[in-house]
Amino acid sequence: MAEGEARRGCSADEAVVAAVGEWLAAGHPVFLVTVLTTWGSSPRPPGSLLAVRADGSTVGSVSGGCVEDDLVDRLRAGAFPEEQPARTRYGVTRDTAARFGLPCGGALELLVEPLAPERDGADWQALRQALAAGRRVRRWVAEGSGEVRLTEDEAEAPEVVAEAGAVAKRFGPRWRLLIIGAGQLGAYLAQYAGDLGYGITVCDPRPGAVADWTGGAISLETGMPDHAVAAFAPDARSAVVTTTHDPKLDDMALLEALPSPAFYIGALGSQRNNDRRRERLAELGLTPEAVARLHGPMGLAIGSRTPPEIALAVAAEMTAVRHGRAAASGP
Repeated sequence: MAEGEARRGCSADEAVVAAVGEWLAAGHPVFLVTVLTTWGSSPRPPGSLLAVRADGSTVGSVSGGCVEDDLVDRLRAGAFPEEQPARTRYGVTRDTAARFGLPCGGALELLVEPLAPERDGADWQALRQALAAGRRVRRWVAEGSGEVRLTEDEAEAPEVVAEAGAVAKRFGPRWRLLIIGAGQLGAYLAQYAGDLGYGITVCDPRPGAVADWTGGAISLETGMPDHAVAAFAPDARSAVVTTTHDPKLDDMALLEALPSPAFYIGALGSQRNNDRRRERLAELGLTPEAVARLHGPMGLAIGSRTPPEIALAVAAEMTAVRHGRAAASGP
């Protein structure tokens, strides 16, 4: 981890991008390692990143700790070219899989890319600026020359594209979460979601509700929930959850959120309360398709009762939905 940096609340990619930018700006050469392909039971998916500085400092992960030490040793020993990218593999044979602790025959192919401050600093700053502006970009690297170009990303494209002589990886934008309600549950959920890399906004129009906020560094809104959802502009990398238990507030947010592209929309409350909520939303004009998108009761069915347990269940269900896994809802 880079010295003096607080990475909590950043996505894994954001943490690597920030560290590389800071290291290059300070004049440090850096190796950027990207997972291209995995076989079998690999701990990290394609597109995962690891940044390695010349002194061995690292940010990110390509195997969950299985091969990083060996990779850093090889990088510091000069085992990879300093001018152009190169590929390497781990765990291709049973012996190497056992040696590096890869699970049950798993294997991975990596792209090792040298970055030099004078050559790559400007391109990396352009990438950071694109991410700060909320753009989704694809970074193309020519394997023969190391030449880099940035293009707008196609949403349906894979995370990593490895073509003849070039590798491209998607960057940004970060996942976002809007929480309606600044109570105890909202605070715990903000903490969990921050550790998962979400950018978090909390809305609560009730006087004094945000005065005792304990959920960490987030964006606080005190306007009405429907206005907050509209300003938040949910997209396919966004989630909206309501936690106030006040239909006047929660329903306003849901009316605005359910027709949006948000990947997850959840509401606190029992099954009975949520059945009534669905009836109200339909009476207020939402289509059956929009109402059906509601996760309510929200959260995986883990028997949760306390605010931190419910927040854990909600964060887990959001993660399951993000990864396309069916989930049984309800506390």
